[in-house]
Order: sequence, then C-alpha cells, then structure tokens
Amino acid sequence: MKFYYGLDIGGTKIELAVFNEKLEKLHSERVATPQTSYEDWLTTIETLVNNADSKFETKGFVGLGLPGFVHKETGIAKISNIKVADGKNILNDLSQRLNREVRGENDANCFALSEAWDSENQQYPTVLGLIIGTGFGGGLVFDGKVHSGSIGMAGEVGHIQLNYHALKLLGGDKAPIYDCGCGNIACLDTYLSGRGFEFLYRDLVGENIDAKTIISRFYQGEQKTVDFVNKFIELMATGVGNLITILDPDMIVFGGGLSNFDYIYEALPKVLPKYLLNIAKVPVIKKAIHGDSGGVRGAAALFLK
Repeated sequence: MKFYYGLDIGGTKIELAVFNEKLEKLHSERVATPQTSYEDWLTTIETLVNNADSKFETKGFVGLGLPGFVHKETGIAKISNIKVADGKNILNDLSQRLNREVRGENDANCFALSEAWDSENQQYPTVLGLIIGTGFGGGLVFDGKVHSGSIGMAGEVGHIQLNYHALKLLGGDKAPIYDCGCGNIACLDTYLSGRGFEFLYRDLVGENIDAKTIISRFYQGEQKTVDFVNKFIELMATGVGNLITILDPDMIVFGGGLSNFDYIYEALPKVLPKYLLNIAKVPVIKKAIHGDSGGVRGAAALFLK
C-alpha cells in the first residue's frame, strides 16, 4: 500500500496527515510553526515526516500546502507570513533532508485539488476552488491536476481589481476603496472576503459589526441587511462572472468561513447570468465537502494521478 503525507503549513501551526490511495485519513499530528530559524522550521517538518514513516513502516509521498507559492523557475518560496522560510528554496532543502521528492502548492490550490478528487466531484473535469475567508483566493484543477501557471501564481484571483460594474454597484465615485496587502488598491481580496463583507457593511450600512451578526440579521429579515446582502451577492457575481468567462469551469466550490452562509448557493446562480455571455452556462456551485481538512488532503493528492 502507498501512503501519502499532506502537510498544511500555516503561520502558527503545521499539520501532517497520512492518507491511503483513496484519500482516507489514517493519522494526523499537529505542532506549532517554529518562528526561531529556518533550520528549526526544516527540522520540525523532517521530524513530522519521520514520525509518520516510523508509524507506518514506509517512506511516504510528501506534499506541502503553503500560504504562498514556490516560484517554478527559481525554486524560491514566497510565503510572507512565515518569515523564517520566506525566500528560501524549501522544496529542494526538504527533498535533500528527507531523501525523496517533495512537492508543494499554494493552499488554495490544495483546497481545490482536495475537492476535485472527492468521489462526488470527479465527474467535473474543470474545478475552480474559491476561498472566501479572511481573504479571497482561488485554485484551479484541470483533469485532476493543479494548474499553477508558468511561475506558480495562477489562481491569485484575490488580486484582480474591481471592474466597472462593481464600482457602479458600490456607488461610483463614492464607492469605498480599500488598500490591499499586495500594495495595490481595490483588489477583490478586500471586497469578496469575509473581511470585505464586514468592511462593506460598515461603509455602506453604517454599522461596524461582524459577519456572524450580519448573517443573523439577514435571516431575521432586517430590511437594510437583506438589501446589503443582495448587493454583496451581486458584487460577487461581477467578479465570479469574469472568472467563469475566462475558465468556463464545470464546478465552482467555495471554502472559508463565509462559505458557510448558505444563501450564497441559492442567490448567486440567479444573479450570475447578468454578468455572463448569453451563451454561457452557470456551472455547478457548491460548498466544500472537506472543510478544514482540504489543505492536508489536497497536499497529499499532489502525488495522485
């Protein structure tokens, strides 16, 4: 039997999970992410992998899900929230330490891959995974393989800027314009995320409350909140509609905290046609099946064919 190790590399925690060929989880271990040095970071991952090897008496396949990406041409990691590993050739260094190939992908790509490999979803050749959590990110899977582009940054949909229709919807010249952590302004990351949901409620409705309270008020039928939510869904349609036009996916799957707002799956497909070509088809749109396990599961799936 072959064993596949997925590591979800976060800014505060690293989780390793072991899967079989059916992507059934057999074991997991979680530790704090070292902030002290690159050497400590490498050693922590090496220890997790060695522990799994010992437990299963094997040499498993190792895949990493990263909050950033590894530049395909240089091998250098761009993971700004893990300072000790940022700018390092992490896959090469880990491959040498572990004496095996180590693969790595952006965590949003791993999320999309995990969902694409679910038995329920394997009927969909082209999968677009969208994470609507603290930020807005994406991953692309074509025929069971991640598409990460020429240098590894494909799927960074959060750094597409607002379009004409979005700006008009938000008030034209009076639209709230937010700075993005990438250095640009008006990126979708600061609008279509859970964070953006709260920013927009504050600036369009006039109250500074969290997403959970907004959603509760929506379900209570408070009119100003119902109107806001419907505007937000239309804002989503302006951005997601462009992605559908470019990619023509068979399925879109949402993850992240805001993906648990079930009204999205009822309302978004009804609004999308307004922002698509008249010959276009709205793809299947659904909530993630594997939730928080998507990162480790998708990292393990980097070795599946």
